[in-house]
Amino acid sequence: MKAKVYVTLKKSVLDPQGKTVQHALSMMGFTEVKDVRMGKYIELELGALDKAQAEAKIKTMCEKLLANTVIEEYRFELN
Repeated sequence: MKAKVYVTLKKSVLDPQGKTVQHALSMMGFTEVKDVRMGKYIELELGALDKAQAEAKIKTMCEKLLANTVIEEYRFELN
């Protein structure tokens, strides 16, 4: 089973990297881009777990290591 984890800054947290990318895109002529939020994408290959076990394990991994839940939020998909 494969897990895809998406980690992004919470909307209330300033994203200086996103602002830098948005500014650079604007300078390159992409003025239609009004906001950029940067994040992380993580793929995990899991062993033999049922879906409920996998969801519980991924949630624990995100909360303990993959995401800083004070300033970041996460979501995941299992395939």
